[in-house]
Amino acid sequence: MGIKHRALGRIMQWWAAHGGLAQFHHPTGAVGHAAGWIMGRRSSNVARNRWAVQLLDIQPTDRVIELGCGPGVAIAALATRAIRGLVVGVDHSQVMIRQARRRNRAAIRAGRVRLIRTPVESLSISDGPFNAALAVNTVGMWPDPTARLRELGRLLRPGGRIALVSQPRCPGATAATSAAAANELAALLTEAGFEHLRTEMLGLDPPAACVLGHVAPADRPSSSAVQQRGHDPRVRRSPTRSGIRSWLDGRR
Repeated sequence: MGIKHRALGRIMQWWAAHGGLAQFHHPTGAVGHAAGWIMGRRSSNVARNRWAVQLLDIQPTDRVIELGCGPGVAIAALATRAIRGLVVGVDHSQVMIRQARRRNRAAIRAGRVRLIRTPVESLSISDGPFNAALAVNTVGMWPDPTARLRELGRLLRPGGRIALVSQPRCPGATAATSAAAANELAALLTEAGFEHLRTEMLGLDPPAACVLGHVAPADRPSSSAVQQRGHDPRVRRSPTRSGIRSWLDGRR
């Protein structure tokens, strides 16, 4: 491990001991700016975001939305792939939107990136339909995540792709914690009507989990629509928000 990474690790330990973790949930002010600086430069964060973008298989003309875009690391990676499309980043923090704007200023000027400050539960957007959607370490902070995912599904084209990523940051997180996070994300996607799910793991410490899914084709209803007409006891119910947050402790 290099000097730079060791120094950043010591900063993170000090930060946690002095109550800075809340700033990763909702960055504000100068302290929130520092949180965004860490999120935008920590090697595991950068690797995790770029890996998720690669898994989504973004095409040059795709329209993509990221919920909880933070300082814009994944937005930048998406924009290098969707060179004739559009990338929309959403975050509830003005501090994060400002950092994402600086990181992606050229793509914004070219009209290939648009950033929106709004809570996910208040999302109202006219740039769809989208080909793909991404959320990295943010689902655990959403109110009623199943409802939010259903809303997101309505913004996607039939057959559209979604990727939900979690690298658990709760104390003592291990590979087993990441596997549990993947199972919870898959349960949420299933209940929200996504299908053809698959899970990928990235060998970080702890591992990052990415669950990918698709919107049902236009010629048939989603599995959730079928379930709503008659309860299927085989379908696992989604976890509560507090249950999700037991393994997802912030965006860092």
